[in-house]
Amino acid sequence: MIKIITITILLLASAIAYPQYDITGTFPGIANQQIKLVGFSGFDTYTIQDVKADEKGIFNLSYGNKDCGMGYLLAEDGKSVIVILAADEKLKLRGETFAFPETIEIMEGEQNLWFKQYASEHPRREQVLSAWGYLEKIYGKDSLFAWHTDPKQAIAKEKQRIKAEDSLFLAGLDPDSYISYYLPLRKQVSSVSSIAQYSTEEIPATIEAFRNISYTDPRLQKSGLLADVIESHFWLIENSGRSLDSIYIEMNVSIDYMLDNLKSDEQKLNEITEYLFKFLEQRSLFTASEYLALKLLNQKSCTLNTDFTSQLESYRAMKVGNISADITFEEITLSPNFTSGNEPKKLSNLNSNYKVVVFGASWCPQCNKDLPEIAAYYEKWKQQNVEVVFISLDENEQAFKTFAKDFPFISTCEYKKWEGKAAKDYYVFATPTIYLLNKEHKILLKPNSVSQLNDWIDWYLVQGNK
Repeated sequence: MIKIITITILLLASAIAYPQYDITGTFPGIANQQIKLVGFSGFDTYTIQDVKADEKGIFNLSYGNKDCGMGYLLAEDGKSVIVILAADEKLKLRGETFAFPETIEIMEGEQNLWFKQYASEHPRREQVLSAWGYLEKIYGKDSLFAWHTDPKQAIAKEKQRIKAEDSLFLAGLDPDSYISYYLPLRKQVSSVSSIAQYSTEEIPATIEAFRNISYTDPRLQKSGLLADVIESHFWLIENSGRSLDSIYIEMNVSIDYMLDNLKSDEQKLNEITEYLFKFLEQRSLFTASEYLALKLLNQKSCTLNTDFTSQLESYRAMKVGNISADITFEEITLSPNFTSGNEPKKLSNLNSNYKVVVFGASWCPQCNKDLPEIAAYYEKWKQQNVEVVFISLDENEQAFKTFAKDFPFISTCEYKKWEGKAAKDYYVFATPTIYLLNKEHKILLKPNSVSQLNDWIDWYLVQGNK
């Protein structure tokens, strides 16, 4: 008897500690399909529950407190619909399929009703505001219309009315609801492009709003907007109409805000700064990514992931202006431009004013595009006293020779992949990696593409800025 009572108490405690909330759907168009309920966790998604709809397209799913936030229903046919996973709220949906979210009827679920209404109305408001912004510029600058004051005043008044209507809707939401956090954040992210184009006066305030976002807030981690928040923040700075120097100053300020906010949570610090670092690199914002790298490496209070630290160390050791290591060429080196017995033994033996060092491999898809492109530029570069050396990360001799046999420049390989001495000396963690050095091996450029390298050579050398 005591044992039965104990089990009952444990089950009741479990039910209280881990309440479940229900989602019921009726969609005849997805009858007998497998339906997933997917939640967000930072940059990732995860399956909360997976069930099969019956022959009438009816399904039941559930989620717990740890899943509350944004989520989506995913049908077997690949179509999905976004839902609010609210605490203490049953969600009941009805429609034909997930393919047309605007036709889905929400039978129960107050926060989802708010979300659907705003998701329908806000884009239309933004579209109209953009149109009014376009006309406002014409009436402000075009001499044909600039002298008409009445239309300008009417436009300003209508813009103000639309913005007030939007703000009034958000202000009327229950402040304790998840939707009251999510919708203003979603609005902030979605309006960035319009602000940069039509409402430039709002750029400083919007950047400040991004800086004040708490990256340790659990609600942000469950929003599915984490990547969008980071990218929109730095995209807006990049497209704010400032000079390049001013852009980097603003980005550095934003990075400082972010690091200060994340210093209490090492896991999020690693995840978020690594994502930002890669985003800055992809957009060729190397001054900002270098600033981020050096700030992280100089922090004393947090421990960085080993792999991420290796990437960051490349900035400290291999930043523009530093002197790079010499490279010894291996016994099996292809040197098509040198006569037998005259082959250089190391990088410093090359008597050229500039040296392009390329790390790549036959198994790297981008290398298979970039190396032939470099080969096509080689003769032109040679005329500018630029030599090229390809360091292969291949592990197989035949693969290396087959890949490099037609290249007109020096190609060498240690057959140790990432563990080769040259790869380690140059902190290579991705392929292709390219450096442009001067005669003394001072790093002049770390191009992110062959076209950027070629443009730099054309501008810097051909223009005589030696």
